[in-house]
Order: sequence, then C-alpha cells, then structure tokens
Amino acid sequence: MKLIFFDTETTGNTEQDFLCQIAYKNGKETFAGLYKPEIKIPPEASAVHHLTNKMVADKPAFKDSEDFKKIKELFEDKDSIVVAHNAPFDLLMIKKEGIEPKNFICTLRVARDLDKEDKIPQYKLQYLRYYLELEVDGRAHDALGDVLVCEQLFDRLKKKIVKEESASRRMDDDEAIEKMLEISSHPTIIRKLGFGKHKGKTVEEVLRLDHGWLEWLLGEKLKSSEIDEDWIYTLKHYLGK
Repeated sequence: MKLIFFDTETTGNTEQDFLCQIAYKNGKETFAGLYKPEIKIPPEASAVHHLTNKMVADKPAFKDSEDFKKIKELFEDKDSIVVAHNAPFDLLMIKKEGIEPKNFICTLRVARDLDKEDKIPQYKLQYLRYYLELEVDGRAHDALGDVLVCEQLFDRLKKKIVKEESASRRMDDDEAIEKMLEISSHPTIIRKLGFGKHKGKTVEEVLRLDHGWLEWLLGEKLKSSEIDEDWIYTLKHYLGK
C-alpha cells in the first residue's frame, strides 16, 4: 500500500465550493499546484489560505491541467491510501473534479476516536500540531504545509494505536493502518461541544439539560451547505433518529 498525504485549499467550506490548490506527499515526492476554480475566491477564503484571484488568473482549471491525469491515476490506484485531515471534505472537492480514491484515512476521525477521555479540547489540524508539539516546517493553511502536519499527525496516531493494542496482543503497523481505515470509513461520535451556549459540556449532558437545543442544532446542520457528516451522525445518534 502507498500512503499519499494530501490537502486542498478551496473557495470555501461548502458543497458549492471548488479547489484552487492541491498538494500531496507520496514517499519523498512532494507536489503543490495552483488552479483557477469555477467560481471566484471570496475574501473570506483568501483570509484563511492567502490565495487570491490574481494568483490563479492565468492558471488552468484543475481538470484541464497537465497535473490532472497523474494525480487521478495516483489517487485512484487500488494500492493507494490517501490520508487527509477531515478527509470527507477534501474527498468531495476532488470528487467534483472527477477523482475518487478507493481507500482513505481521515486523521480527524482517528484522532477523535482515540481520545476516549476527551482530553483534547479541539481537533483542528493546526491546533493538534501545537497541542501534540509536532515538529513541522510548514506554513499553516497552505496545502503543502498542512500535508506535512498531517503526515506527522498520522505517524503519532499510528504509534498510539500500536502501543495501546500491543498491551493486549502484538500489533504491527499494517494492522494499525487497517484499524485507521476502519475508523475512517464511517462518521464518528462527537462527545463534547466546542461551541455555543453549552460549550465544554458533553452532548450526553446537553441531552438531559436542553434536549430542544440539540433538536435545533440538528435542524441547522441539516439546512447548512457545510459538510458536517460527523455532527449530523452524532446528533441523530443521541436524539434517537
């Protein structure tokens, strides 16, 4: 199996958005490319990743670029495992471009699943970079910089799985990767709220204290065009829907 760490920078974080940068690391090979998206890059997105419409004005669309065929073949290879943080979002962005990997690992889902005691306050990639003191030489919110952080995070999570599982039975790296694939294959339960009036409480607590607020939150998530599969799954789970 080939591990391919990748990230996209996009025009926004909804289903209506498009990629304007993609980067990956495959072994020692690193790649980053800029492309002109189907819609303008809004200032809100530029404020995050610092990519502007001027920077992509003379770039080809991703599908029309010389890079597309190589990336499609690499990502869709049956022996490839693509690895991304919050992978469902990046996978949707590249699916819109015609690329559908067969195997993926989401480091966000794995990190959340392994944090059984809810010790980590939040799971954003750059927060985990500093919380876990990962040594990475890469700029935040740049696609290649995020790829390098994701690779380090992946290694830390894999080692945690091997260490915990080896306490009861011998586990090697390949088995740890299989476990990461399984965790990534379905939405994960979010146990604690990191926003809103119930910030810091567990979803289970809020279910007892303010059932109506969770119903309202589910309605908002279902109406939103943002990609929030894990939250929708979590709320439906606790609300018994």
